[in-house]
Amino acid sequence: MSDPILPGDPPIPLILRRSARARRISLRISQLDGRVTLTMPARLAEREALDFARSKEDWIRKHLDARGVDVPVGLGAQLPVGGQMLTVTQGAGRSVQIGQDVVAVPGPAERIPKRLAAYLREVARDRLAGACDDYAARLGKPYHRLTMRDTRSRWGSCTSDGGLMFSWRLIMTPPEVLDYVAAHEVAHLAQMNHSPAFWAEVTRIYGDYKPARRWLKQNGSDLHRYQF
Repeated sequence: MSDPILPGDPPIPLILRRSARARRISLRISQLDGRVTLTMPARLAEREALDFARSKEDWIRKHLDARGVDVPVGLGAQLPVGGQMLTVTQGAGRSVQIGQDVVAVPGPAERIPKRLAAYLREVARDRLAGACDDYAARLGKPYHRLTMRDTRSRWGSCTSDGGLMFSWRLIMTPPEVLDYVAAHEVAHLAQMNHSPAFWAEVTRIYGDYKPARRWLKQNGSDLHRYQF
């Protein structure tokens, strides 16, 4: 059976999840992809969950409007790279080129989204590797590997064996924000926690991290609206 839809303009797909732990109906809207999830007790009738969603329709639409619409990436689309909005244009030759206000992507139009995503992933890896090298040297502790992913729940992570992972979408942020996330994860090589000692390490190797951290909290979820 397909998931239900809240009728209206536009209609809103709903995801129903039954939980043995749930004692009441709860509603969550993902800021990353706009999905509306209703979690309900295992034995509750589905119509009660749908009635609950209908009673919250104004609230749901208000939050979806605040989130904004997804942006399909293709010719003519605008997306941020290094914190600057660039327009995707048709490129020539064999490589992606970034100009003052455009990013030119060669190849057939239908392949442009994936080709651009692959390019941005490599640029992000280069930038993050350079930043991590610098911060690890300042910290005095090496990292052992660096991987890139398109994560939804976190911008970076550090494992106990010195592995660093980052979201390649950080290449969309202003440079100081990317640098902050690199410093944040590198600092975990010394402090695998978020104690005052950890934040002291971030400050020592990066400086005042609060503006960059604030930018990420306020704007980070918007970066997931760009659909490649």
